[in-house]
Amino acid sequence: MNVNVMTGLTSLGHELKGKSAIVTGSTSGIGLGIARALAARGVNIMFNGFGSPSGIDDVRTELEKVSRIATAFSGADMSSEQAIAQMIEDARTAFGQIDILVNNAGIQHVEAIETFPVFKWNSIISIDLSAAFHTIRAVVPEMKKRRWGRIVNVASAHALVASPFKCAYVAAKHGLLGLTKTAALELAEHGITANAICPGYVLTPLVEKQIPETARARGLTEEQVVRDVLLHAQPTKTFVTTEEIGEVTAFLCSNGAKSITGTAIPVEGGWTAQ
Repeated sequence: MNVNVMTGLTSLGHELKGKSAIVTGSTSGIGLGIARALAARGVNIMFNGFGSPSGIDDVRTELEKVSRIATAFSGADMSSEQAIAQMIEDARTAFGQIDILVNNAGIQHVEAIETFPVFKWNSIISIDLSAAFHTIRAVVPEMKKRRWGRIVNVASAHALVASPFKCAYVAAKHGLLGLTKTAALELAEHGITANAICPGYVLTPLVEKQIPETARARGLTEEQVVRDVLLHAQPTKTFVTTEEIGEVTAFLCSNGAKSITGTAIPVEGGWTAQ
């Protein structure tokens, strides 16, 4: 009995080997955590994002050596439909096909709605929501032909609940969850799942940038923002880790999750249970 269980668990770890994924916004933070988790299971990774070329090369070299996978990199601007299309084609050229799509790229701005800059609104909606539409639209036909595909959209607890001073981000993430559900229903009979992960606060560069912005918007110190705003929302009083999000993503891509689709999976320390 124990041998069979262990054999099953071992095979689960290898079922994704040889598949290929695009992970947007994967040069740091949550996206990098997801890329690492998938790479550990033998998935080829198309990285996307910003950062120093040498730093990105170092990560790619490490994963190629340790996990024995292939990697590629696209610096595509996720606000550009043309750049997104080129990234998709580059991934096909590098790997032959795209099996897994993880929409993680996102930006944030914290400000009261009456002074919220219009260009910031447009940028956030474009990168946090519209980019996912463009990537999904591009990869669905080939996934349908193979009757297998996994789409994971990194939404946020803010796809489920709102917070003040984040009108564009909350709107985009609510929209991303709606897009996820619609894709799941359209693709349910084609062997393709679409799910949204809804993290709470993870201490990523995006969140670190929010701390001084939130302090200014609310008239607080940065220490008060961390204690009384960010971690106040999470009953565990701890930040979610990028490794946790990576493991949830890897599970959603596994055969064990083939009947999980159209869901919003909170990973937020109990935030939305309140």
